[in-house]
Amino acid sequence: QVQLVESGGGSVQAGGSLRLSCAASGSTYMSYCMGWFRQAPGKEREGVATISIGGGSTYYADSVKGRFTISRDNAKNTLYLQMNSLKPEDTAMYYCAAARAMGWVPRPSAPGNFDYWGQGTQVTVSS
Repeated sequence: QVQLVESGGGSVQAGGSLRLSCAASGSTYMSYCMGWFRQAPGKEREGVATISIGGGSTYYADSVKGRFTISRDNAKNTLYLQMNSLKPEDTAMYYCAAARAMGWVPRPSAPGNFDYWGQGTQVTVSS
């Protein structure tokens, strides 16, 4: 299995930027597709972005397209989420997740395909 630890959250004003990181340890990181998800208080968990094992394929929720970028550094066993032009509605706990290789990349709309989850990092965007 793989252990995931998120970092990089914080408080920022609308229009600002943050970069989240997710450090993976344990099993072979390069065997997993990765994703970022978020959950705001009182709301359901929402998929943000997912990425293939090699990093060549990425998928985004419509709400973050053009503003967020998912990437991974397999040499460092680390997943990233660059968040630009942040909005108050981006306020949430952000989680990274890993999915065992299945021959295709799970989409952000399918969190059930992800097997391992981190503890989350809080992002707060003020207007």
